[in-house]
Amino acid sequence: MTPASLLLPTYADMLSALAAWLDKAEREVGPDQADALMRARLAPDMFPLATQVRFACVQALEGVHRLARQDFPPLVQALLDEGRGASDNPGTISEARARIAQTRDLAAKAAADIPAETDPQAPLEHRLPIGIVFDLTVEQYVRDWALPQFYFHLMAAYAILRAAGVPLGKADYVQHMFAYVRPGTMPPAG
Repeated sequence: MTPASLLLPTYADMLSALAAWLDKAEREVGPDQADALMRARLAPDMFPLATQVRFACVQALEGVHRLARQDFPPLVQALLDEGRGASDNPGTISEARARIAQTRDLAAKAAADIPAETDPQAPLEHRLPIGIVFDLTVEQYVRDWALPQFYFHLMAAYAILRAAGVPLGKADYVQHMFAYVRPGTMPPAG
């Protein structure tokens, strides 16, 4: 398994799950209340749901574009700006789902340009806007930065929705796993 072959399916599955959680929130509390959830946060010093969704998208785009050795698309900056301003302008559930869909599409396109022969031990420089530079291998970047950062924002979104009363459970989190269920092994619904 290559680092690239790990990232894109993970991002695609979990961004789909994130969109489904937002769908469920909207069904459970109604569109107006669901939009109000975009301002919800777990702690006063934490970003709201709107930011967590957008930053999860940023992490997915950065991961695949960095491995493809491509410049980040303009959507990354738009998501960062929206995320940083989400306390004042959180947007709607519908807008968040649209950003997730855009992210999935752009990530898939960029992932197609990741060389299949990418050496997991190849050096990769990861520069943060605050000036910190990490010198990593491709494998270290995927394992120690790209996936943990993505899951951080994803889990924050999940936790915010749960704390707000949206009835999410493990099946919502790992919905992609149901494609692998051996026939005849699912317990009866009930």
